[in-house]
Amino acid sequence: MTEILQISQLGNPILRQQAQPIDDVRDEQIQKLIDDLIDTAVAQNGVGIAAPQVARSYRLFIVASRPTLRYPNAPSMTPTAMINPRIIGHSTEVVKDWEGCLSVPGIRGLVPRYQTIEVEYTTRDGKLEKQELTDFVARIFQHESDHLDGLVFLDRLETTKDIITEQEYQKIIL
Repeated sequence: MTEILQISQLGNPILRQQAQPIDDVRDEQIQKLIDDLIDTAVAQNGVGIAAPQVARSYRLFIVASRPTLRYPNAPSMTPTAMINPRIIGHSTEVVKDWEGCLSVPGIRGLVPRYQTIEVEYTTRDGKLEKQELTDFVARIFQHESDHLDGLVFLDRLETTKDIITEQEYQKIIL
């Protein structure tokens, strides 16, 4: 039985810690955490969520792009668990776009990210996967990957002028 987990908010020390690698992807607790993370992301209108955001210090996140209230133009994909993920290559092109975070409610930032990345991760079935991600899905991966290294999107801003409220962001996209 899955549960909706409480989201750690900015200021919680776990969001600033280096997450620990997962040795046994088939561990029952890890498999349950994956299901709980997927359900929590869906319940909170998130397009991704990392284990540290629910106070679990593991190198695990979910990429679950789909149109939501927070990201109405997001592409649809099956929620994917990415265990011990790494960026192994990236484009030179960097694109700035608006990001929000379940751990930083009410705020958006204009964040520079690589447009295309090559990634490697272990699936929940224990298979090593390599793929190229672009645009919004690449942005989600980079955002969630930052959580595993103790960073939040605010750390990536070039200036504080790149911050707006969620309310103002909604005016921009509507």
